[in-house]
Amino acid sequence: MATAGVRRRFCRCACFSTENLYVARYGLHLRFLDEQQLRQDYGPILHSRGCVSNEDFQQLLVELKQEVARRRRLGQDSAARKALIVSSYCPVRPNIYSALQDAALAPEFLAAAQYSVSLGADLAGLLQRLETVSEEKRIYRVPVFTAPFCQALLEELEHFEESDMPKGRPNTMNNYGVLLDELGLDEPLVTPLRERFLQPLMALLYPDCGGPWLDSHRAFVVKYAWGQDRELGCHYDNSELTLNVALGKAFTGGALYFGGLFQAPAALMQPLEVEHVVGQGVLHRGGQLHGAQALGTGERWNLVVWLRASAVRNRLCPMCCREPDLVDDEGFGDGFTREEPPMVDVCALT
Repeated sequence: MATAGVRRRFCRCACFSTENLYVARYGLHLRFLDEQQLRQDYGPILHSRGCVSNEDFQQLLVELKQEVARRRRLGQDSAARKALIVSSYCPVRPNIYSALQDAALAPEFLAAAQYSVSLGADLAGLLQRLETVSEEKRIYRVPVFTAPFCQALLEELEHFEESDMPKGRPNTMNNYGVLLDELGLDEPLVTPLRERFLQPLMALLYPDCGGPWLDSHRAFVVKYAWGQDRELGCHYDNSELTLNVALGKAFTGGALYFGGLFQAPAALMQPLEVEHVVGQGVLHRGGQLHGAQALGTGERWNLVVWLRASAVRNRLCPMCCREPDLVDDEGFGDGFTREEPPMVDVCALT
């Protein structure tokens, strides 16, 4: 079963404004309501991480208040940036904005997706067409895009990066990269990638994690380079499932590392390391603890697609682990809906 591609109103959980506020220099995700709560909940651990003086704490307070305000404006600000980009930006690779063609996709990916919707398809058969990175952690890898497509997409992303267009942060932990919705690549690229190809794969790989009911996504490209972001701390994704594709360029280091499902970061002792391979995508559950090691040399660009199933998250927000307190939002929001999603046969999406 899968959700139909019907445009519905999507929402955020209200916890987005106050939960999981990432402070890189202390390596912590914080909940923030006010100064008293912050001191009470995090005073000792902040002190142990270097937040020692009153000046340190006041600087942290300013940053947290600014981040809360940014998150509350996020939908409105993103819509304004997208409107300006649509009206003023001139792409260097306009063909990237055409509807996704099979020629952009690796033969192995096409074969896996085709098998997934064939009569009698099952997990064992699909796994013969993927690389199993970790059976225990249910992490898989498969070539997704061809080398020419990766190169063309990178050229477009770099052209946009060098333009004077406004740019939003990819997520709450990365500072450099591109939101594909704002650039206008959601509808021609990411939505068909999810509906036509990822949907049937994930339905077989993760039937218990929302795989059969994916109905929205958040897609962004992250960039790692010297003088910018170089690594990424331990975290969970705000997704049921995640696709992470290495686009390039030439680089060393920066491997992904994985812990357990919803494992506490402090308990991560022997992570599983997964090297990036350009053009190939790593598939994993959003709740799988993971991060990225420091970049050695060069630049690394990755396309990340957070895949969401409202049928799952409407019952429990993966970020606050409570019944979601819904707030209307722009676009796909954070994948929550006020109504149950309609269901159709997955074969209808092919």
